Amino acid sequence: MTASAEDVAADAGVSPSTVSRCFASPGQVRPETRERVLAAAARLGYTPSRVARSLAVGRTRTLGLIVPDIANPGFAVVAKAMQARARRKDYAVFLADTDEHPDDEYELALTLARQVDGLLLVAPRMDTERLGEVVRRVPGVVVNRRVPGVSSVAAPTDDGLRQAVAHLHALGHRHLALVLGARHSWSSERRGHAVREICEQLELKLTEFGPHEPKFHTGAQMADLVLASGAGAVVAHNDLMALGVLSRLSERGVRVPDDISLVGVDDILLAATSTPALTSVRLPLDALGERAVDLLLRRLDDGAEECQELTLDSELIVRRSTGPAPRPSTGPVS
Repeated sequence: MTASAEDVAADAGVSPSTVSRCFASPGQVRPETRERVLAAAARLGYTPSRVARSLAVGRTRTLGLIVPDIANPGFAVVAKAMQARARRKDYAVFLADTDEHPDDEYELALTLARQVDGLLLVAPRMDTERLGEVVRRVPGVVVNRRVPGVSSVAAPTDDGLRQAVAHLHALGHRHLALVLGARHSWSSERRGHAVREICEQLELKLTEFGPHEPKFHTGAQMADLVLASGAGAVVAHNDLMALGVLSRLSERGVRVPDDISLVGVDDILLAATSTPALTSVRLPLDALGERAVDLLLRRLDDGAEECQELTLDSELIVRRSTGPAPRPSTGPVS
């Protein structure tokens, strides 16, 4: 039979309310009394219920998690890491998927804010004013976006994309295509800026396509336009779009990397298992999720209002989808 708070109180010679305070607000109990209660609880195998602790401290011990597209393997990895980290800290996570709709994102955030202790906002696309309104209602941490006055964890791809463009340049490519992600996306804007900057430094021609929803089918749609541009290499906003490009190129009989090279971003599992394996800018997706939960729980525990910004690194992972630029045809010998 499971021991109750009353059993522990009787064993320790204190009141049941003192037992509750020992677990909910240990600082309010004298050290010697707390030690006696904890010893009794250990002997009897007593563990306070989540509900009881929540009522005592005025918390739900739940977090809200909003992602733009859970079908995107990159976001799925981040969400899984968040849930695992929260569970180890004895928090439950409510997950909401906005399907890349900023208006739905805002409404879902307001709804969850009334039910949870804090919000984890992954790559939010709502405008700054709305996002500020949300985090004034409930503590929040933003992942893969920077917002003044809001705590965040981000892995800017600037370094990784500079490595990618330099890699393509070293392979002899002089004309690149850039497939952009969603409109008003912080990560898409940063990635576009990084590619433009290094292309200008290396004096490479750059043709841009987008913005587009960062999904497989939009990548496939862009493939024909990329071919028509004459670019010898493609940098896609993420791996899903890159794999869409790869699929359509295969249908067209275009060989990767013999005819055209291809680079993605995120380094999801599918990048390593595609044919050919996809060169990709790797983001520390697990760490993004874990650090965001740690940051949010630290704020909840300390009650600190000061925002913090954590930055993680990206790196280029070279695989078979990139190769030397095709040599221009010299035509038939007369």
